[in-house]
Amino acid sequence: MVKNGLKIEAIPTSLKTKRLATELKIPLIELDDRVEIDITIDGADEVDSNLNLIKGGGGALTREKIIAYHSKKVIIIVDETKIVKGLGCDCFLPVEITKFGWSATKKVLEGLGCTAELRKIMDEAFITDNQNYIIDCDFGKITDAEALEKEINNVPGVLENGLFIGLADEVIVGSKQGMMTLERQDIVQ
Repeated sequence: MVKNGLKIEAIPTSLKTKRLATELKIPLIELDDRVEIDITIDGADEVDSNLNLIKGGGGALTREKIIAYHSKKVIIIVDETKIVKGLGCDCFLPVEITKFGWSATKKVLEGLGCTAELRKIMDEAFITDNQNYIIDCDFGKITDAEALEKEINNVPGVLENGLFIGLADEVIVGSKQGMMTLERQDIVQ
């Protein structure tokens, strides 16, 4: 669409996305160039009935959360397998942490009630685009995602976690039966 005249400026949330956008000649800017973003379109690892998310399976959760936070509208696109009755049911919660003191940070995270593992790729620690580690935490079904998000982010050494609470405005769900759109105003609190 850019090739056909669509005028956009994009902010990539990962180095991989930046490379792809550059190859496709999509105009790129930095967040510092434009503090308010019109729209974010992204995916998620899990979506609950309140449109809360777990993200970070690809390791870009900190950048993705910063971009979502500064966006006027956040649209999430998933397939039906990502819709869950409760966050943490089908995937681990990624937590981006500093390399310094990582094992001590992991131990504190485990003290919050999870099993935690340093994410590895081919027996090597996975390194984020921010040059940090990811700890994958298995909390099981998360009953109070908002409280857990805050508790995790209060741990020294934690940069951000993959709980995206109250950030999604719309979730588009693809399934064999077709497409369905869930919107924030559809949620009854």
